[in-house]
Amino acid sequence: MSDPLLDARAMVLADLRARGLDTAAYVDVVDEVLRERRWWVDQWPEGAAYVAGQVAQDVQDRLQDGAVPWPRCTACDEEEQHALHIEPDLGPDPVWTCGRVGVVAPLGGLAHAG
Repeated sequence: MSDPLLDARAMVLADLRARGLDTAAYVDVVDEVLRERRWWVDQWPEGAAYVAGQVAQDVQDRLQDGAVPWPRCTACDEEEQHALHIEPDLGPDPVWTCGRVGVVAPLGGLAHAG
């Protein structure tokens, strides 16, 4: 049986790598988020199916708090660069979306996004 937190880690790291942000400092951010989310999953085991999107959102929030807009949208031609956002906020099968073009890629799939 797979660990949903390790699965979430792999997906988020794949997306960090896709945008060239898979540095030790950012991996540490992911691991810190995972430690915090472990408690959440322990308290609500049924929520394990939703944890990947929560981990992605937590990492995104922490990076943006440090003025790193991640993941930047490369799918639309807006002049001002902007970050994608994860949908659904709390649900299975999270995807990265752009407010203009819609779904860009599933979580973990930014390397294959246009």
